[in-house]
Amino acid sequence: MNALVPLPVLLPLCATGLSLAFGTRLGRFQRFISVAVLTAVTALSVILMVAADRQGPLSVHLGDFAPPLGITLVADRLSGLMLTVSSAVTLCVLVYSLGQGMTDRDKETPLAVFHPAYLILVAGVSCTFLAGDLVNLYVGFEIMLVASFVLLTLGGTGPRMRAGSTYVIISLFSSMLFLTAIAMTYAATGTANFGQLAVRLAELPIGVQTLIQALLLTVFAIKAAVFPLAAWLPDSYPTAPAPVTAVFAGLLTKVGVYCMLRTETLLFPGNRLGDLLMAIALASMVIGILGAVAQTDLKRLLSFTLISHIGYMVFGIGLATREAYGGAIVYVAHHITVQTTLFLVAGLIERRGGTTELTRLGGMARAAPMLAALFFVPAMNLAGIPPLSGFIGKLGLMRAGVADGGGWAWVLVAGSAATSLLTLYVVAKVWNLAFWRAAPPDQAATGTVLESGDDSDDDTDAGPDRIPGTGDEGIGTTPPPAGQAVAATLHGRAVTTTSRLPHPMIAATAATIAIGLAFTVFADPLTAYTDRTAAELLKRAPYIQEVLGR
Repeated sequence: MNALVPLPVLLPLCATGLSLAFGTRLGRFQRFISVAVLTAVTALSVILMVAADRQGPLSVHLGDFAPPLGITLVADRLSGLMLTVSSAVTLCVLVYSLGQGMTDRDKETPLAVFHPAYLILVAGVSCTFLAGDLVNLYVGFEIMLVASFVLLTLGGTGPRMRAGSTYVIISLFSSMLFLTAIAMTYAATGTANFGQLAVRLAELPIGVQTLIQALLLTVFAIKAAVFPLAAWLPDSYPTAPAPVTAVFAGLLTKVGVYCMLRTETLLFPGNRLGDLLMAIALASMVIGILGAVAQTDLKRLLSFTLISHIGYMVFGIGLATREAYGGAIVYVAHHITVQTTLFLVAGLIERRGGTTELTRLGGMARAAPMLAALFFVPAMNLAGIPPLSGFIGKLGLMRAGVADGGGWAWVLVAGSAATSLLTLYVVAKVWNLAFWRAAPPDQAATGTVLESGDDSDDDTDAGPDRIPGTGDEGIGTTPPPAGQAVAATLHGRAVTTTSRLPHPMIAATAATIAIGLAFTVFADPLTAYTDRTAAELLKRAPYIQEVLGR
């Protein structure tokens, strides 16, 4: 069984080579490779999760080098659950992207970059979840980030390039800070292996421990978009294509949360910075949801709710009890699925209504009842309406806060309740504006071009190839038929609004909703699993022994 541990990393990397080799010449085979590999990774993740639950942590030491010299990959209950949820979600997003047609847009370029970049992203995420030392954790981050740079700027439009530049600068800064933290850790302990660090860090002076802990927390807080280190996110994610935004918002921020959870329980037990983490959690929840209240663009609104709900997970990490860790893990799994789903729905709304600006939308409950249902379920889940999984995660965290009884714990319980109510207000506002009220007169007509090679934020350069309905009316142009691809000057095909949404996009969105509902249906086994996971994290010994190969 241990031999299966590296496969979630190796399979996407090998498939990337095949995908690059075929390029656009055999597009169907390229798509088949991506779907088949992610399906296999999902199946492997389930097997590893079940095996780790039954047998304890699994590990493989690549090259048969004894720790700490070699590369050690470890799958325990936590990494198994994260791998399973993330691989299932990335598979659904891939199917959605195929339905959207974005993977076929670069017909005139010599290389189809979406599939290779997407597979590398999956490999990087898997490497991060399985890493048994700080160096390979850093490598996983960098693999993931290199792919994300490409995906974030797909199409090369002005807004995406600017947003990508911001993302690159922030990511490079956090990477340099991560390298600094690794160097300091190695200088102080002589190792980067998690098993050895768990022992040696405790022998250092308290000031050195706190400095290393603070550096690592800062790095992971940037990755997770924790306030006040989250200002980059609302300007970076909404400009990307809908599938890219969905996988970034649902998954990449949770990689940072996973790293916080792993290092705080394994390397820095004792919760020395617990009060600081709870203060940051409260600020993230409150300021994030207030930012969402102020938004009128759906993608930006969801970006602020993402920042807000990261606070729930940090709340559990800061509280540092078995019940709190269990609630935080449930909420991480829940939020990966529900946040991904909502951004996928935002892409469907944009495909149907021509925009995500809520003031220019309306009447969709009558015009597209299926789309209304696809939004309503995850929106209520995000707000924590009983008995959905969002309610289960929040209830677990709030019960842990009440059981703790400390001052900060009670403040966080109150903040959690207030944030949940404001989240309900936010999603109700989206429902009223986009779905319930009558359609405004300036709503985009069917056939409006959403993405093309001419995408630009410069509205002053009107020309004959501009399409009515976009605000850039040209001379003698007419809207294309509903859903029909339109020739673009740079990237082969354009994405247009349509009254009939592609079936793969709907099916993929429904699949992510089903995963979220499965957390509700199987709430008892899920909470029992996360409770065992929290107990294993606090015990530490099984993971340390597996990393050290004992």
